[in-house]
Parts: sequence; structure tokens; C-alpha cells
Amino acid sequence: MTQDLYGLPVTVENPDTLQGINDFIHGFLSYQTKATHIIAAADADPDCALANAYAALLWMFLEAPVAPQKAAPYLARAQAARDGVVPREALVIDAAAAWTRGEVPKLLEICDQIIADYPRDMAILKLAQYHLFNLGDATGMLRTALAVLPEADDIAYAHGMIAFGYEQCHLLERAEAAARHAMTLQHDDAWSHHAIAHVMLTQGRVSEGAAFLESVADSWGELNSFMRSHNWWHLALFYLSLGRHDDVRRAYDTHVWGLAKEYSQDQVGATSLLARMEFAGVDVGERWGDVADHIAARGADTVNPFLTLQYLYALARTARPEAATMMVAIFERANDSTKHDHIPWRDVALPAAEGIMAHAKGDWGTAISLMSRALPRMSECGGSHAQRDLFEQIHLDALIQDGQASSAQQVLEMRRTYDPDGVPLNLMLGDVYDKSGLPSLAQEARTRAAHTLANQND
Repeated sequence: MTQDLYGLPVTVENPDTLQGINDFIHGFLSYQTKATHIIAAADADPDCALANAYAALLWMFLEAPVAPQKAAPYLARAQAARDGVVPREALVIDAAAAWTRGEVPKLLEICDQIIADYPRDMAILKLAQYHLFNLGDATGMLRTALAVLPEADDIAYAHGMIAFGYEQCHLLERAEAAARHAMTLQHDDAWSHHAIAHVMLTQGRVSEGAAFLESVADSWGELNSFMRSHNWWHLALFYLSLGRHDDVRRAYDTHVWGLAKEYSQDQVGATSLLARMEFAGVDVGERWGDVADHIAARGADTVNPFLTLQYLYALARTARPEAATMMVAIFERANDSTKHDHIPWRDVALPAAEGIMAHAKGDWGTAISLMSRALPRMSECGGSHAQRDLFEQIHLDALIQDGQASSAQQVLEMRRTYDPDGVPLNLMLGDVYDKSGLPSLAQEARTRAAHTLANQND
């Protein structure tokens, strides 16, 4: 029996098809563009069930309404060729079919079964973590990743996924240890770099975080647009805290926006960074226009609530008429009780969307009220702690704009527990303390910001 790169049995006769399968698995885990080789391999070998199932999965990662249509012919070929495949391959086909039907709970059930029987199946572990992440199920992410040990202990990517599971569960020391261990096995594992960036951001290790990411950034150049842009997005967050405005703009222009402008993750990364830049007082010039143009071309995309809310922010921020169309789609999605994620759309995404629209119109009181409703449950829409902070910042900006100095002070001092010397945060605090009649505290905050800025020149 032929085996894949991790020793799992595969039903394949053509060596070129096997190479395509291995390229998909390794490229998927390492974020290398060779993962897309599976499309050509599946087209060249329509009778290979696994190659076509993997191709269907790859199309679903397009994260667009058209994805199931793109996946359909590959899934059909996989189903037609499933006679004679090994049980694991049949389950992979079933997982792909479940996803195209929007049956994510069923997909996750299949993934659990595969991982239990074949713990070295790293592609299925990655698939499971992706969906658990989108559901905001942090403990599920960790449980699923830990289930592959000890059989996958020699695989760096397993430890990188364990690291991210730990980080999302706020087990930061364990997360960093797992990521560091992964790097001893595969120093250029970008997902482990990403996990360490999360840990350092959460722990307020801002200068250290920037230095760490800069030290490994040269290994991201050939990665797919998501991983390259996303790790640079993390580095840009450190630059923002340090007051390095020129470096933030350079990171945005060179590494965050422009790699794959049509892709969902690149669009939300650009949106999120531009918004944070503006909140931090960085001049973003005319950068919003190009991002909004590409998001507008998506139409009424409600594939994922976390993504949709950021699409909406960009459209509303630029006063695009498509924002109203997106709001109609969000309302309809929130009222569709047939979908497995109906409740997060109804109870979280809809009020958040209405809050974003209110913020764009300068209706601060309404934005504050609606965002306050959504924020405690925002994890149900997916995204990481760092990514969801965008919505916290929208709420904070509304508080500041509305002149609610006391409420803003509470939020800012809580944020200072993980960004104690951040430049934009302390400058905001200075203004808030002045408005609160506390000039000595205002001066302390501004001194912290000045000290951080001064250290950039040491």
C-alpha cells in the first residue's frame, strides 16, 4: 500500500498524483503555495478519490459564496471513485461533502473520528482546528490537537497547532513552550511564529515581540498571502504600540495589502490594520479606497460572521452604498434559523453590524449600546483574541468620541494590563485623564508614551 509523507495509507497509483497529495498536505500545514498543486493533480487523475477530495477542500478555503460550486466537480469525482479506497480516505470524502453542504458539526464529528484512528493525519487536524476556531471553540482546538500525541510527537506542525490551542485557551506559558519546541523541529514554522506573536502581544512583551518577528520574517517571503500578510499584521501591531508609524505604513504597503487583493483573509487583515492605524492616530492617506473597492466586489458575502463584520466596516468607513446591501444580507442571515450558526449571527453579529454602521455615521451612543451587547459573546463569531480586539477598539473609539471619559478610562486602564507602555494607548489616556480633571495622571500617561518613543531612538 502506498503511503503519504506521514506514513498514512493512500489509494493512488500515479507517482505524480502522490506528489500532488503530499504537496497539498505539507503546503497546507506550512502555508506554502505548493498546496494548490492538488488541483492539477486531481484534474490529471480524476479516478483518485483522495486527490479530488483534497481539491474540493482546497476550494472551500476560498471562503466565498462560490466555493461550494467550485468544489462540486472535484467532490463528485471523489464520490464516484470511492469504491476500493481505505476507510480514512472515505471519511475525508465525507468531511468534504459535509463542508460543501454547510454541515460543520458533522464535518467536525468526522474529523474527530479520523484523528482518533489516524493521529498522524495533520491535514485533518488543521481542518478541524480551522472550523473550531471559526466557532470560537478554543478548548475544542486544544483537545483536538493534543489528541495526536504521542503518535505525532515528531511533527513540528502538530506542536504548532497545540501551541495555538493553548494560546486561545489563555495558557500562555504552555503555548510558548509548545511553539518553541516546534521551532526546534522546524525553525521556519510560520504558525509557531504566529503563536509566539500572540503570546507576546497578550503579555505586553511588545519590544521583544517586534524583535522576535523581525528575526524570523525573512522565512515568510515565499508563503501564501494569508500567512505572510498575517504574520506581518502581527508585527505591525507591535509597531503601532511602539509608535513606529513609518514602519506600520511600510508593513501595510509591502506585506499586508497587495499580495492577493481578492482573498478574504487579505481583505480583513488590511481592513483591521487600517482601522487600528486610524484609532492610533496614524495617517493612512488614501489607502481605504482600494480595500473597499475589492470588498465591494464580493457582494453580499455572509459565509463567515467574523469576516463579514470586517467587510462591513470597510464599506461603512468609506460610505460605500454596498454597506446597506451587506446589512440586508446580515439581517437575512441572522434570521435564517436553518443554519447551524444561527444564534451567533442573530445574537452577536447582527448587533455588532448595527453598531459598526452607527459608528460610521457618528451615532456614538447607539454604537456604544450595540457594541456593548455584542462584545461579551464576540468569540462565537470566530477570530482570535488579537483579531477580535478590533471590535473592542470600535467600542472604545465611540466612548472617546462621545466624551464618556470615565468609561473610556476604565477600558484603557484595563487594556494597559497587556500594553502598559503603548504609545497610542497612553496618549489616549492622557486626553481622558485631562477631561476627567486628573492632570497628574494625564502627565504620567504621556510620560510613558514619550519614554517608549524615546527608546526607539536608542
